[in-house]
Amino acid sequence: MGVKALSRIYEIADKFVERFAALDPVAATFMGVAGHDDRLTDYSPEGAAALVQLCKDLLRDVKAAQPEGERDRICKDTVIDEQSLAIELFDAGEYLRNLNTMFCPVQSIRMVFDLMPKATEDDWRNIATRMAAVPHALQQYRKSLNEGLRRGLVAARRQTEGAAKQAETWAGVKEDHKPFFTTLMEGSDKAGVKSTALKRDLDTAAQAASTAYSSMASYLRQTYLQKAAAKDGVGRDRYTLYARSYTGAEIDLDETYVWGWEQLRWVRSEMVNTARKVVPASARKPESELISDAIKELEGDAARSVDGVEPFRKWMQELQDKTISELNGKHFDIAGPVKKIEALIAPPGGALAMYYTGPSEDFSRPGRTWYPTGGKTRFPIWREVSIAYHEGVPGHHFQIATQKHMSKELSRYQRLFAGTSGYAEGWALYAERLMGELGYLEKPDYYLGMLDAQALRSVRVIIDIGMHLDLKIPASSNFHPGETWSPELGREMMRTYVHYPADFVASEIDRYLGIPGQAISYKVGEREWLAAREASKKRAAKKFNLREWHNRALRLGPMGLAQMRWEMAKV
Repeated sequence: MGVKALSRIYEIADKFVERFAALDPVAATFMGVAGHDDRLTDYSPEGAAALVQLCKDLLRDVKAAQPEGERDRICKDTVIDEQSLAIELFDAGEYLRNLNTMFCPVQSIRMVFDLMPKATEDDWRNIATRMAAVPHALQQYRKSLNEGLRRGLVAARRQTEGAAKQAETWAGVKEDHKPFFTTLMEGSDKAGVKSTALKRDLDTAAQAASTAYSSMASYLRQTYLQKAAAKDGVGRDRYTLYARSYTGAEIDLDETYVWGWEQLRWVRSEMVNTARKVVPASARKPESELISDAIKELEGDAARSVDGVEPFRKWMQELQDKTISELNGKHFDIAGPVKKIEALIAPPGGALAMYYTGPSEDFSRPGRTWYPTGGKTRFPIWREVSIAYHEGVPGHHFQIATQKHMSKELSRYQRLFAGTSGYAEGWALYAERLMGELGYLEKPDYYLGMLDAQALRSVRVIIDIGMHLDLKIPASSNFHPGETWSPELGREMMRTYVHYPADFVASEIDRYLGIPGQAISYKVGEREWLAAREASKKRAAKKFNLREWHNRALRLGPMGLAQMRWEMAKV
C-alpha cells in the first residue's frame, strides 16, 4: 500500500501543513516542522480567522480531489472529518474564550521553548528572537479574550485564576520561583554561547518575556476575572461539540456516563484482589481500608521508592530504554529513530500530570516524556511503571513516533497534523493494559498502579460528563446518591476512589472543567481499541497475530474514533 509518487490528495494535504506551520509557528515547533522557531503565533481574532480560512481552503480542495487508491481515500476522509470540526469550533467562537489551565496560549507560549534546539549560537538566536516576541504574542491573545468579553463568550473564573497563577509562576512573581525565561536564558552558558551581543539580547528578551507574563497575570486577575463565568460546566451543547472534537465521534453521553460507573466497579474489584497480595495481613478488612493499607505500604516503603529528582529521572530513562529493548522484535517492530526517547523533568508551574512531546519531523529532536515533580523529592514507583508505559513505549512515543516515521505510507498531514485525543490517549491507555497482558505488570505493586490509573480514567468519565451536564449521581450509588454533580463532589470522588496526591487531584478537577470532553477520550478511545482488536481476533481466529495486528492498525494513520471503527473493521 506504499505510495510511489505524491498523489493529488497527498499533495494538497501536505502543502497545508507547511502553510499552517507558517501561520502557527508554535504548532510548527510542537509538530517538529523546521524553519519557524524564531516566531510566535498570532493569537488575535485576525490570526484565528487566517488559520480557519486555510482550513476551509483545504476542505474545499480535498473534497474536490478524487482518491487514487485506498490510502488516498483514508487520508481524504481524515481531512474532511478533522477540518469540518475545526471550522465548527471556530464558528462557535470557542477561540475567543480559549483560556484554561492546560491547553491554551498561556501554556503553549511558555512550553514551546522546552522543545527548541539549544545546541548552537544560531539556536540561541532563535530563542532570543522568539522570547522577544512573547509580549506581542500575549497582547494579541488578549485581543481575542477581549473580543470574547465583548460578545459574552467567556471562560470560567476557575480557569482564569488557574491560568493567572501559572503566569505568575513563570514570571517569577513569587519569591520561591525564579522566572522561567531567566532560567532558560542561563542555559546558553552550558551551550557555550560566547557572543556578548547575543547574551545581551537573551537577557533583554528574558526580562521582557517575564514582564509580559506578569502583565498577563494582572490582566487576568484585574480585568478578565470580573466578567468571567461563575459556572464551571459548559452544558450539553458545548460539551457535545467538544467531545466530538476530542474523540472524532458522536458519543452517547448518557450511555457513556453509565458505562463509566461500570468500569469503576470493575477496577475496584480488581484493586481489592490485588491489594490482598500486597498486604495479606489486611485481607479481611473492608474494601476501602484494604486498598488504603496496600497503598500506604507502597508509598511508605523506601525500598519501593526512588529518592532525588535526578535519580528518578535516570530511573525513568532506564525503564524506557529497557522496555524498548525487550519489546522490539518480539511484541512490536520499533524503527531505528523511534528507539530513542528522552525522560525529562518538567519545569514547575504547569499541570501536574506527566506528558509527552513528539519528535521533530527529522527526528533530530527525540520524543520526550516530561514528569512534573510538584516539589516532590521521593518517588514511590508502584504507579510510575504503568505511567511510563503510557507516555513512552508502547504508548504515546511508540504510536506517535512510529507514525511520524512512516513517510512512505502516510501523508505528511497524517504524520504531523492528524489524529484525535481519543485515538492517541485511547492507544496509550490500551498500551498500559496490554503490558499487563504481556506479563510486565505481574508484580502486584505495578499492577495495582495500573489499576489506580484505570480508576482515575473511569472517574474522569463519570465526573467530566457529570459536572458539565449537571447530571445526578445514580440513586444506586453509595457515593452521594441522587445529588447533582459539582466540582466539590468531583474532588471528593477523586479522593475516595483514586489514590493520588491532593495537589494532583485539584489540578485534575481544574483540567476537566477547562477542557470539556478531553478527559473522557482516554477510556472511550481504549474501548474502541479493545473492541477493534477483539473483532479482528474473531475474524482471524487461530491466524491472529498481535504484533502484525498492531503494525497494520498503525499503518492506517491517526484519525477520529468513528473513522477508526470503520477502518479497523478491515484489519
